Amino acid sequence: MTTTPDFAGLLHLIDDRSSAFRAAVASAPALDVRVPTCPGWTLFDLVEHLGGGDRFWAAVVGAGPADVPPADALAVRAAVAAPAERDALLAWSAESTRLLLDTLREAGPDRGCWTWWGRSLTPRNAGGVARHRVQETAVHTYDALVSWSAPQPLPAQTALDGVDEFLSTCVTTPAAWPHRPATFDFHAAEGISWRLTVDGAGARHLRLPAPGETSAGPAGQDRAAADVSVSASAGELVLLLYDRLPAGDLRIDGDGELLDLLRAWEPEE
Repeated sequence: MTTTPDFAGLLHLIDDRSSAFRAAVASAPALDVRVPTCPGWTLFDLVEHLGGGDRFWAAVVGAGPADVPPADALAVRAAVAAPAERDALLAWSAESTRLLLDTLREAGPDRGCWTWWGRSLTPRNAGGVARHRVQETAVHTYDALVSWSAPQPLPAQTALDGVDEFLSTCVTTPAAWPHRPATFDFHAAEGISWRLTVDGAGARHLRLPAPGETSAGPAGQDRAAADVSVSASAGELVLLLYDRLPAGDLRIDGDGELLDLLRAWEPEE
């Protein structure tokens, strides 16, 4: 079972989550409310960040294949200045999303481009950018809501792909893990599980059968228990990986200190 939408589905999710984000901003009591999940930021800062990101990635994808960030994209990011009045700010945000979606549609999923994720499993192309922007937009929609209201769960389709996307883009690396080798299992309540292995050869992950099902390793032997297992809804797992939820809010089995080390790890390739 695949959890990743096709390219058209990814564009739909960007549009959907961007609209939900603006609805949360439109309903907030003020733009200067603090965003507790983004320390030091106000809701205005969050809108400017997400809209500026849309414009930056539109310029990156539009520039085509590159080994370094395109100069035009860097200029776009440096020039970001969102309007302060709410209606104008929301219109600016909507235009930012339109620019990104139009550029992605014109490019198609396979057009190469620069990305910051280097040698991860996520391809360095428009499809990889679209998939990651779905997750960034979904998490920032959560941020917008938690700043002034009760947060809502991440949509199921977005969340189910979110764990794999995060592991593929933000964790997979050939850089050596600086601690003892370890395995981490992430079990989504929706019935999908992932295993992350970290050691001197870097970090890599794979899909596992649902909890309770027999899991066979490459040689047909039962897979050993993980050093750490995290069980929650897919949306909660995504929010944990993005440091939006404390580990104590989820079920953690095994060595919880290893999970703290993983969340603090910033590998350098």
